[in-house]
Amino acid sequence: MKINLLLFILIFFLSFNVNSDENRIIIASTTSTYDTGLLKEINSNYTNKFNIKIHVLALGTGQAIRTAEDGNVEILIVHHKPSELKFMEEGFGLERHEIMYNDYIIVGPKNDSNGCKSIKKKFESIKKRKDVFISRGDDSGTHKKELEIWESINFISSSFDDWYIINGQGMGKTLLMANEKKAYTISDRSTWISFNNKENLKIICENFPPLFNQYSIILVSKKINEKLNIVEAKKYIDWILSEDAKKLINNFKVNDQQLFYYNYN
Repeated sequence: MKINLLLFILIFFLSFNVNSDENRIIIASTTSTYDTGLLKEINSNYTNKFNIKIHVLALGTGQAIRTAEDGNVEILIVHHKPSELKFMEEGFGLERHEIMYNDYIIVGPKNDSNGCKSIKKKFESIKKRKDVFISRGDDSGTHKKELEIWESINFISSSFDDWYIINGQGMGKTLLMANEKKAYTISDRSTWISFNNKENLKIICENFPPLFNQYSIILVSKKINEKLNIVEAKKYIDWILSEDAKKLINNFKVNDQQLFYYNYN
């Protein structure tokens, strides 16, 4: 997907001035950690402890990784393991740690009375009935998971008709569109819990093994850009792997529900 003009200007500004301030690090993070408020909570605690400025680019996983490959950020927080491992294998990352998880859910119209015997059967039913399905289509971790599900049942999304809507938007706007159209979509559970405009939607499928959603943190290699503030970025990651961060993440709730579960060990 094309980067919108505002984001392009922001990335250009950050890359041009990258780490002119030694007490600054830049993180490219998946939208779910940002939109739920978790990353704001983490960074606020870290800044208060260590007096470090932290800038965040909230992007889909694919776009976040490409931004890191261009040398514009010190840290990645993303959730698509194959892309992460490729990033590491190609020498863009110094270290990678799996830090927390939630899960994906399939949401859809409240009048769906057919239940969900399996993810496969539900997706087959959506395609057969040509029920409206909203796809993020933004190369995010959530979009990649959706495509994996279609491909697992030998369906190619590029061949779908106009019942399959690609909006190129983040998770919040995708849920908003699904709510307006009483359509189906896939969401991470944390964003769903945090999302308020869902009067026409309900959870259709949940707690199936394909829907596990692991998040990782990656330290970007200085070989990409010698101006990257790797020293401070490493300190940040070490803190994320600490008991303090574990407690913060596990205690972070919206509507009295835990959003992410720390699993670094």
